[in-house]
Amino acid sequence: MDSVISTITNPSFRHPFHPMESLLTSISSTSTTAHLLTPDPTNCSAWDQRWGAPYLRRSAHLDMQLYQDFYAVWVSLMVCNGLMLVVGVVLNSLALYVFCGASTHSSASVVYTINLAVADLMVALSLPSRIALYHSGGSLSNVFILAALYTERRLAVGTISQMTGLILHICNLTSMLIFPAATVLTVTSVTPVGGVLSLATYTVLFLKLYSYQDTNRWCREIRQAKAKRLTRSYSCPSVAQSNGSAVHPPVSYPGNLTHRDMYYFVCAPTLCYELNFPRSPRIRKRFLMRRLFEMLFFMQLLVGLIQQWMVPTIQNSMKPFQEMDFSRMVERLLKLAVPNHLIWLIFFYWFFHSTMNFVAELMQFGDREFYKDWWNSESVTYFWSNWNIPVHKWCLRHFYKPVLRKGVNKFLAQIAVFLISAFFHEYLVSIPLKMFRLWAFMGMMAQVPLAWFVGRFLTGNYGNAAVWISLIIGQPVAVLMYVHDYYVIHHGTTT
Repeated sequence: MDSVISTITNPSFRHPFHPMESLLTSISSTSTTAHLLTPDPTNCSAWDQRWGAPYLRRSAHLDMQLYQDFYAVWVSLMVCNGLMLVVGVVLNSLALYVFCGASTHSSASVVYTINLAVADLMVALSLPSRIALYHSGGSLSNVFILAALYTERRLAVGTISQMTGLILHICNLTSMLIFPAATVLTVTSVTPVGGVLSLATYTVLFLKLYSYQDTNRWCREIRQAKAKRLTRSYSCPSVAQSNGSAVHPPVSYPGNLTHRDMYYFVCAPTLCYELNFPRSPRIRKRFLMRRLFEMLFFMQLLVGLIQQWMVPTIQNSMKPFQEMDFSRMVERLLKLAVPNHLIWLIFFYWFFHSTMNFVAELMQFGDREFYKDWWNSESVTYFWSNWNIPVHKWCLRHFYKPVLRKGVNKFLAQIAVFLISAFFHEYLVSIPLKMFRLWAFMGMMAQVPLAWFVGRFLTGNYGNAAVWISLIIGQPVAVLMYVHDYYVIHHGTTT
């Protein structure tokens, strides 16, 4: 450890991927705890304090912490939810009037559209009560968040030992994966889609809190070693002094252990914690509205494509699988590959470009590198390193690099990363479906020999073609396998 610290603090050493240098940008060598106070009580606007207080503060009790610490985010969420309520009620009511009153014939498409409009209308009408129930009831995820925060505070002041803190963090992180899984498996009313969303939320929170405790542990090690202050993170080296540094002054350890800092990290579109994130100086309203429009449009497009194109194709593919008609199975597989790949591409744009940029703009988060040119991948490893940058950075920083420093060779370290990824893929699929077939796990682990084969025998355009073929064909195979087994288990037949 001493050799690592001495190497890092050497002014001539500026390794771009060292975890100590990547996050601990402003670590004080003192042990003061003056910054361990709660944030300011409010940062509300003058309009709220003079005119809007009787109305806004009446509803602010639903989420007082968000109202006090991130007033702009709170107002934006209220405005967005209000717009979704008004637009959803108006448009779906108009659709019901047109198809129920003005339509002279009732075809299958008209009946389906009426059902869809009724469902959307019910969702829109239930939006206010669901928001109130969520915020006033208190999310259980806050228990895990606050447990991590208060454990780090006790470690910072030395009231608990490092081993005790490690045990508390392990229990907290383990419970975060076990509790939602047990809930999904035992509560019969949870649908597969709801289970996936719930487990995905807690998985993201698990990765964030692991990075949070890992980073603060590095802070304590450097403070105890009396190391010099480190330089800015590699994630955005040129933004440190120019983007919002005057508006958002830097903090040093342990002054980062506040509710405001923790909840900003939980909401920020990143999995890797830093004491001082790169910040943008202002919120661009036109950019924000474009991303919001894209989110709403592509969400409706995804739902329509899945229900109108992909679901009928999957249903028509069940009989060939039951009869083991290989020629028709191949035909159905190729037929499913087209909508599946189109939906996957739209989902990628909706999530990694529209949604994450919307959240980043709302949070004034400066690091917008959510993906790179994965479509130009000439190898499988390049694809997995560039299509999901937040997860790649987390794996590189909190798993791959620490494993290498323990003396493990690169190939075994890469296999270990794929093992972790395969576990979470299977975790997010098998538990919501309430069946364990390991198709997702085996699909991820199959990437290891595929990466070796493509890297060894295929280069250039041939390697790029192999990557695209694996994406286009591999996903429909997994979809059909899971749907087939799900129908067999829950309905007893695939017809």
